[in-house]
Amino acid sequence: MAKVEVSIEEEGWNSLSFIKIIERACSATLEQLEIDSRFQISVLGCSDGRIATLNSKFRNKEEVTNVLSWPAEERSARKPGILPPKPKFLEKHENELGDLAFAYNFCVEEAKLIGRMPADHLTHLAVHGTMHLLGFDHILEKDAVLMEGIEIRILKKLGIEDPYK
Repeated sequence: MAKVEVSIEEEGWNSLSFIKIIERACSATLEQLEIDSRFQISVLGCSDGRIATLNSKFRNKEEVTNVLSWPAEERSARKPGILPPKPKFLEKHENELGDLAFAYNFCVEEAKLIGRMPADHLTHLAVHGTMHLLGFDHILEKDAVLMEGIEIRILKKLGIEDPYK
């Protein structure tokens, strides 16, 4: 099981078993990518207002979004369409992958719009966010295809349908 430290600021997350979903999704992602499960991920379950503030502060975007990620270090792939380098777990070091934040109302409404159960959508977003912490991106087509393919495999193992269909 991945080491996930969760802070819940928005009470609505408790109705979705937020901590359980996040731990399960993060752990499945690390397992699929053969990353040491002792790495730590810090997660915030917050309101739309809080994530809008974070989005403005860190990305200069004045808008609400579903999930934000802050990798502890840069790990992007050297070329499009290939896996980013794996982080190395070092004994007696912090070994933090980074931070994730999720906006409750935005995620729940987005799930309704796309016809998914909120718990399944949150699981997908947690897998997606964890992959960003590991250096994955989807700006270029080759990277998007790689990232989405891995997400689909992880979600299938968790009993969740392909979110890109």
